[in-house]
Amino acid sequence: MIPSHAPFSPEQSASLSALVSGLSPEQSSWLSGYLAGLGSTVSTGPVNLTVAYGTESGNSEELAARTVKAAKGKGIKAVLKNLADLNPADLAKAENLAVIISTWGDGEPPETVEGFYNTFIKESPDMKGLRFSICALGDTSYEKYCEIGKVFDERLEKLGGERITAREDCDVDFEEAYSAWLDRFLSELGGGGPVAIAQASATSAVEYGKKNPFPSEVLDNVLLNGEGTAKETIHVELSLDGSGLDYQVGDALAVIPLNAEDVISDILKITGFSESEEVEHKAFGKTSLGDALRNKLDITGLSRAVVKKFLALSPNAELDTLLSDESKAEFAAWIWGRQIVDLIEAFPIEGLTAQQLVSILRKLPPRLYSIASSPKAHPGEVHLTVAAVRYEGHGKGRKGVASTFLADEMPVGEKVQVYVHTNKNFRLPEDDATPIIMVGPGTGIAPFRAFVEERAERKASGGSWLFFGDQKYNFDFLYQLEWQDYLKNKALTKLDVAFSRDQPEKVYVQDVMRRNAAELFQWLERGAHFYVCGDAERMAKDVHEALIEIVSEYGKLSAEDAAVYVADLKKDKRYQRDVY
Repeated sequence: MIPSHAPFSPEQSASLSALVSGLSPEQSSWLSGYLAGLGSTVSTGPVNLTVAYGTESGNSEELAARTVKAAKGKGIKAVLKNLADLNPADLAKAENLAVIISTWGDGEPPETVEGFYNTFIKESPDMKGLRFSICALGDTSYEKYCEIGKVFDERLEKLGGERITAREDCDVDFEEAYSAWLDRFLSELGGGGPVAIAQASATSAVEYGKKNPFPSEVLDNVLLNGEGTAKETIHVELSLDGSGLDYQVGDALAVIPLNAEDVISDILKITGFSESEEVEHKAFGKTSLGDALRNKLDITGLSRAVVKKFLALSPNAELDTLLSDESKAEFAAWIWGRQIVDLIEAFPIEGLTAQQLVSILRKLPPRLYSIASSPKAHPGEVHLTVAAVRYEGHGKGRKGVASTFLADEMPVGEKVQVYVHTNKNFRLPEDDATPIIMVGPGTGIAPFRAFVEERAERKASGGSWLFFGDQKYNFDFLYQLEWQDYLKNKALTKLDVAFSRDQPEKVYVQDVMRRNAAELFQWLERGAHFYVCGDAERMAKDVHEALIEIVSEYGKLSAEDAAVYVADLKKDKRYQRDVY
């Protein structure tokens, strides 16, 4: 009696047929009315969803936009919000809330939402009636993995919010975890079955991007430093011909590296494993151990997450103590300069298998490099400025995975897997008459080479001022001839440099900023945009402090008011940073 197209399982159809066939007309009429009334009772109208994001490099924003699109596809009324444009009370107005937020560095909020975050953890708006779920992005190589997402999750619950689904913590390779969270979340909201994340191409042409990186040919690979330098900085030019990829100045290029053969050899030697052994990993399925170590897994990065998984394979009292909360400082000191091979060597596990080793490792993450070229100046190409990382650690030579891959293994003619990573938070002013101030020591110069090239191509009328710093003038003045040419043709208005090792006292870019403080403040008062790129741990913080001091002195403001002035620059997107 139940039609085959009805939305019931065979078992449900059989049960319903048996029930209905035995009903009298009066019973059938009563049941029909009852079910109709029940349907009207549980009908709640359209589901309303606010998707709010906090992003540093653009990943959270991308996932938030995808969440909105997926929700709308399920009949849910969804809107996209940037936490930077909200205050905590705005969240309380939402019926259902999804927060997708990244953790920057070791437990810091994304710079764009720093103001919101500071208010959020101090104020206590009533969140009763709010239903929420958190998707947290982070990096397991940091101690405070997904810390900001955890704070949001706990804070919203404490303020009275009701959790729709459990928080999802996503590592650098976030696709699988994000997709699982999205399926659960939309299902709980009443959005139906699993969400199809991947979209089929409308054409048969190959589409290159994050899921399908482009094999880019190396057009040039040259050392920028002079003989006698302590640095190793390379300029790499890559072809984008045939890729369909495009980019804007301020974006980054993701490079998919391969692990070095000597590192692979060290692991095989200490474990006794064979490259031909078959292993399996949730990120890529079955393959040979050699392929997994060479192309697919992070075999160097030693983090708390990796050590915990290693300890779970075999109890070890010393390692257990090292991982305790009381030994965080000791643990941080122990892992510095060490790699996964050192963990295996220091705490050997009898009977360790290749599959067990693979199970504790994460997928090899791409490396993001600030793009050092303008597509208008170099059509069909993308340029990078890369510092090759090499150092000694515990008596062994160490090296950066991607930087030395590019420096040692990618001569002209080789091909490297790449894709473009959009960074909407590091953009030139739309008005070419707007002056810009750029602070980029070392490889932080990369995006500013792109900025100046772009403004030269656009014949921008706004002034441009570059602060550059490195160790020695004679060896480390990156792109010196280019800057001199741009000064001559007025594409670059002003250049100030700081070479820290050319005199007894160390001189850095923030020191040169202070020497030019009066003029720098005048530029800001005329509407200049202020940009910083480079080391986040020291340089960016020192530059930030110097900026506040300059505003305080020449704006005749208290330190507190000067900090507000600088915070307003950020809020107005006149102060942007690309730091790492």
